[in-house]
Amino acid sequence: HRKSLTSLHHSETEDIMVFVEPPSKSLFCKMCNKVYKDPVMVTCGHSYCKRCVTRQSEGTCPIDNQTIAVVVANIAVSEQIGEMFIHCRHGCRLSEDGQTYELDPTRCQATVKVATRGEHEEACDYMMVECPNHAGCPQLLRKDLEDHIKTCCNVKCPHHKYSCEFTGTQEELIIHLKMCKYEGMKDFLGHMEEKVGELQESLEEKDQEINFLRSMLGKLSERLENLEKTAEIKLEIIERNQSNLLNEVVENRKERALLMNEVEHITSALNERNTVIGVYDPQQMFRCRGTFVGHQGPVWCLTEYAEFLFSGSSDKTIKVWDTGNNYRCLKTMEGHTGIVLALCTCGNKLYSGSQDCRIMVWNIENFEKEKSVEAHENPVCTLTSAKNMLFSGSLKVVKVWDAQTMELKKELTGMNHWVRALVATQNYLYSGSYQTIKIWDLDSLEVVHNLETSEGSVYSLAVTTHHILCGTYENVIHVWELSSKELVVTLKGHTGTVYSMAVLHTSSGTKVFSASYDRSLRVWSMDNMICTQTLLRHQGSVACLAVSRGRIFSGSVDSTVKVWQ
Repeated sequence: HRKSLTSLHHSETEDIMVFVEPPSKSLFCKMCNKVYKDPVMVTCGHSYCKRCVTRQSEGTCPIDNQTIAVVVANIAVSEQIGEMFIHCRHGCRLSEDGQTYELDPTRCQATVKVATRGEHEEACDYMMVECPNHAGCPQLLRKDLEDHIKTCCNVKCPHHKYSCEFTGTQEELIIHLKMCKYEGMKDFLGHMEEKVGELQESLEEKDQEINFLRSMLGKLSERLENLEKTAEIKLEIIERNQSNLLNEVVENRKERALLMNEVEHITSALNERNTVIGVYDPQQMFRCRGTFVGHQGPVWCLTEYAEFLFSGSSDKTIKVWDTGNNYRCLKTMEGHTGIVLALCTCGNKLYSGSQDCRIMVWNIENFEKEKSVEAHENPVCTLTSAKNMLFSGSLKVVKVWDAQTMELKKELTGMNHWVRALVATQNYLYSGSYQTIKIWDLDSLEVVHNLETSEGSVYSLAVTTHHILCGTYENVIHVWELSSKELVVTLKGHTGTVYSMAVLHTSSGTKVFSASYDRSLRVWSMDNMICTQTLLRHQGSVACLAVSRGRIFSGSVDSTVKVWQ
């Protein structure tokens, strides 16, 4: 009769297992519903076949839907299965349903443990084997092999490797060897075979030596090439450094001459005036008045609204700070899935642009998100607003949105690289990209002027009553006359990219603040185009600036926002 049996795994590499006693249900894999094959424990604590976990495309546990991965082999279950008795696979046959195996009463009747089945099955008399004389002989049981060899007619001459073509029975072979021409030369042939083997081994050793020498030669050639490249690079660096030093010496001499001329001019002007010079007012010097701490990553953007300051960070959040009373964080707004790169306001709305290519709209009255728009195919680098329009800059494009409905009105193209800076005035939009500033008319949304630079990408823009300023990748600030669009001066002093600029009107004139990769803020007087103060309090690059009620706020890679006044 039919014994207890397991379901068959239809892979030629897997074993046939017909159990003597039905296995416990706890020994069945919940994925394949078969007895465990190489059981492993996964991260959720359940056990499955190793192959089932590997093939599981969803990567989740079918019991609790948790994400799974192999942790360790389940040795206890493996040992439990290994102690169970099964029938020798050479005593089993495929049943009529074609899916399971059953005991064949005409074959091997032995029962063995799963763990030691190989010892019996590899030596089982009922194992199907091939005739060692010829592949054309039909397969037969191991127990019948000895009788078959006695009558096999495919026995070859032991000298067949020397081209002897004899085949026959064992008895015929004995007679053949008495007449075989190779039999008399077998000692000589054996000796020659040994010599040929030795020569082949020697050739293989030589080939290995040649390959080793070739690999060593290749490595030496590669090292020589690397040394040549390194030497060339170092020579280029030395030449470049020498050139830079010479340029710096020349620039320093020019600056010294300019300063001397300016001193002479100021001295002459003072001598001509009869007015009394006022005393020095220490309040004109800007100092750090406080630090906002709370972000878990670099602060990349700032904007202000009434008594609120908004900051965007690499931690994907926007924080709202009270700048009127206690300088504390009022709320942390979440929603973006990437770095928050840009912020601006329009009416009572806050707009945020992110590395996740989206623009989100927030209600400033309750700090709740109202809308999320898939704005660009690339990160949103900068935002600004004017005339109820929102402008967003990304790779080679500026998009124009209706600030109320967030419907796309137009795409401004023609930029040659990332648009990292946007500034809007009453009538114009200024956009900065690689070595170019475009000026757009806000009514027609057409370009009315192009300003060219030669100092790399434009990272920041500022517009005052009389001037246009841009900060560049090459550490300088270019200043143009607003009315004539003529380049007035290039301000130098920073030793890193100028990331941001902000304009502050004071009693002593218009000041422009610049923030840089070199961790500093610089204060520039627009009256005489000189740096009047350098502010160094941040521990990382200063990435953004905002102005509110005579105060300057600076955001930095050190995750803080500082207040200057």
